[in-house]
Amino acid sequence: MGYAAPRWLPGGNLQTIWPALYARRFHGPAPVYRRERWTAPDGDFIDVDFADGVPPRSGARPLLVLFHGLEGSSRSHYAEAFAAFAAGRGMAFAVPHFRGCSGELNLAPRAYHSGDYEEIDWILRRMRDQHARQGGGPVLAAGVSLGGNALLRWACEAGSTAASVVDAVASVCAPLDLAAGGEAIGRGFNRLVYTRMFLATMKPKALAKLNQFPGLFDRERLLAARDLYAFDDVFTAPLHGFRNTDDYWTRGSSKPHLNAIRVPALVVNALNDPFIPARSLPRPGEVGTHVTLWQPAHGGHVGFPLGLPPGHVRGMPERVGGWLAQHASAAPAPSARAQ
Repeated sequence: MGYAAPRWLPGGNLQTIWPALYARRFHGPAPVYRRERWTAPDGDFIDVDFADGVPPRSGARPLLVLFHGLEGSSRSHYAEAFAAFAAGRGMAFAVPHFRGCSGELNLAPRAYHSGDYEEIDWILRRMRDQHARQGGGPVLAAGVSLGGNALLRWACEAGSTAASVVDAVASVCAPLDLAAGGEAIGRGFNRLVYTRMFLATMKPKALAKLNQFPGLFDRERLLAARDLYAFDDVFTAPLHGFRNTDDYWTRGSSKPHLNAIRVPALVVNALNDPFIPARSLPRPGEVGTHVTLWQPAHGGHVGFPLGLPPGHVRGMPERVGGWLAQHASAAPAPSARAQ
């Protein structure tokens, strides 16, 4: 799987920002979604968007489940590009929204986080069962950024049982080492642009959660947070059972556990991703034999643009989705390799 960035979009930041704002995501009309509300094991809810209007195909069609990134949704540029890929392949397609990301505040005194493998587990198992009742075929799962790390953490924890739930998984630009990613996004240009963008939506959601549950955390500390480390320390970590940010980032990172994966797994990271230092990425010897590493030199963070201006972002879903489709079986995965 090769990738070369367009010459008119040099550098990781341009390859991150331009695709998210301006690049084409699909041919024709935007994906049309049908929403289902699912009750979580703790009584809370999540909203799942299913792509409607997928052309039927002979036999049991595969289901592609996409877990979005930090503050993402089914309308994120990568989600709509994956929806278009799935439609072109005759696949069913679903985007489960992490709690609070579907446009409505969730009910419980919690949100979502990068290592939320228990949430991934019940969602995927319900997806598998529902898809099977509908006569479906293989279940494939992809995760982007935060969603990619959470999906890999699930695959690590599930071990050999993962193959009874999904046929293959893929992560795209996941922060496999949360501490390295957190440090990178908290300094320089990243802090001024990306951190500010994330906190602009995360803080209001946290304050709304505080209105639901007075005393849940220190309001002044949250308002004073200027980076994700401080935000996670006052909100994400304590609400999800971690001692502090360091504990959360350590226990939530998938990188130390990748050798435990027992289902075909593709791990995609661009070496010029401004969020994720290349030096923090795993090497082939640090992952299990079921894991394939694809680490192209360019692509930015969930960018991978192609074509003439304004460009498009359909190439990455084609490559990742195509890899998943090829591994939609219980056959043993090949040895880990870097590409």
